Amino acid sequence: MTGKTFKTLDDIGDVLGKRVLVREDLNVPMADGEVADDTRLRATVPTVIELADKGAIVLILAHFGRPKGQRNPDMSLALITRPYSQVLGRPVRFIDWDDAEDAVETLQPGDIAVLENTRFFAGEEKNDGQVVDRLAVLGDLYVNDAFSAAHRAHASTEGIAHKLPAFAGRAMEAELDALDKALGNPEHPVAAVVGGAKVSTKLDVLRHLVDKVDHLIIGGGMANTFLAARGIDVGKSLAEHDLKGTAEAILDAADAAGCTVHLPYDVVVAKEFRPNPPTRTVNVHEVAADEMILDIGPAATEALADVLKTCRTLVWNGPLGAFETPPFDTATVALARTAAALTHEGSLISVAGGGDTVAALNQAGVAGDFTFVSTAGGAFLEWMEGKPLPGVAALAA
Repeated sequence: MTGKTFKTLDDIGDVLGKRVLVREDLNVPMADGEVADDTRLRATVPTVIELADKGAIVLILAHFGRPKGQRNPDMSLALITRPYSQVLGRPVRFIDWDDAEDAVETLQPGDIAVLENTRFFAGEEKNDGQVVDRLAVLGDLYVNDAFSAAHRAHASTEGIAHKLPAFAGRAMEAELDALDKALGNPEHPVAAVVGGAKVSTKLDVLRHLVDKVDHLIIGGGMANTFLAARGIDVGKSLAEHDLKGTAEAILDAADAAGCTVHLPYDVVVAKEFRPNPPTRTVNVHEVAADEMILDIGPAATEALADVLKTCRTLVWNGPLGAFETPPFDTATVALARTAAALTHEGSLISVAGGGDTVAALNQAGVAGDFTFVSTAGGAFLEWMEGKPLPGVAALAA
């Protein structure tokens, strides 16, 4: 995919003394004035350091929180500058919008600066032409390195790419390459794990995947809706009974496409949802009226592991059970470890994404063993739905 549909830093040419506007994701969680998780900051390092080392004047564009077009000191990127400097191992200047043009003029080749929160502009999220112009006048080139914001057509993610020569940064490039291997041009057989609480939030994903994958593994509360659609009494389980018809239509579409849908046939049930309640493992036809399904059972988990052993590619979004509450993380952890082992031995390309998924893989201790783990939430989901991402489309060469 790289080099075919979008330009990367390999195509950018000589950047010595050039002002490069780099869209990054610095929207990190904060606690007591400190960065609680610097994963997103670390993801920016390859692009920013490469450009700085080549003598570019690196001007970082990013949003922070949801200030809704208003200046809010609690959402100023000035708060990020010191921790970001520590992650980069370089000095980082902070530039406010009031004197941005003058401040940029004082920067030297190799300098790195973070510009104030782009969402302080009311027109940023509307992709307003005036905001685009105000950003574009500061730079000579544009690099988008923020896949997590690529599903938004904002001034700093989409509009500016039409004003300046535009390139994908290293994190964006890695993400797009991984996604291409997962669903764009994957090695078959392909398996997809789709979990989560509600079918309604993943309808477009499921509809898209049945035409793309060979095995569709449905877990979480979503699986209960599909079991109910097949006439199984799921007791008190979380299920969207009004979507049984939709679930049936997805199952029919999968049949027509030659996609095998895997639903659990043994499950772990409890009468109350809390940590470590009394549980029992039963066949799905044996769920009592006062019980709820909270995880996939061991026999089904083992069968799913056998499915993965026949596959070359795996894309994963969402847990198989109520993984935040023990012991209902068992199936997710077990299958994640199987996928990690198959990846490690070279038989499986594994790509996972979404906040809950990343948390579940971290819990299983295998996030580092997957081929690629995307920290993007909405953008990853829209990609799984087959929707064009404006920030990516704007980079098309």
